[in-house]
Amino acid sequence: MLRKFVRSYAFKTGKCRSWYIKLCRPDGLEYAEFLKKWGDYYAIGEHCSIPSYANVSDTPYIKMGNNVRLSNCSVFGHDGSVNMLNRAFGRKFDKVAKVEFKDNVFVGHGAIILPGVTIGPNAIVAAGAVVSRDVPEDAIVAGSPAKVVSTVSKYVEKMDKHMETLPWADLIANRKGDFDPELEPTLMKLRVKHFFENEHD
Repeated sequence: MLRKFVRSYAFKTGKCRSWYIKLCRPDGLEYAEFLKKWGDYYAIGEHCSIPSYANVSDTPYIKMGNNVRLSNCSVFGHDGSVNMLNRAFGRKFDKVAKVEFKDNVFVGHGAIILPGVTIGPNAIVAAGAVVSRDVPEDAIVAGSPAKVVSTVSKYVEKMDKHMETLPWADLIANRKGDFDPELEPTLMKLRVKHFFENEHD
């Protein structure tokens, strides 16, 4: 009852954000909708996912297209070294820039997106990558600095073949959305059996 009230109040007013996150533990899809209404992002498209624990700074300079999925990553719209340089060298530098995510972008765990880059459309940033330049359409980038290692098109082909090998592929094909809580226990049992059935103590 309390969670329902806090969620409703937060969505209606934009207030009590910390309580909303703590009590309701919204998934990335829900939290992106909250930010779309009450955050100060330049734009957030449809079907985006922004977990509450993602480190996204300078949100007025962040533009997201449709189906942008962030994980526990960091996105910066500023160069933090400027304040040190200003004091050390008596300057008044300013270095901020936009970060734009085109449609259909995934950013992996621990990735760092630096100011002034555009990613996608149809792109994947691998876990741990440090992105300091634009990521082209259909690219998968990895490493530090991030470099193109493959294409999303090839990855989709690979995943099509991989799905053919899974004993639970038919359940996934008929699943409601990306996650079905009623189906998940069955899927987990099938996966555990598949992963460990040949293991011996």
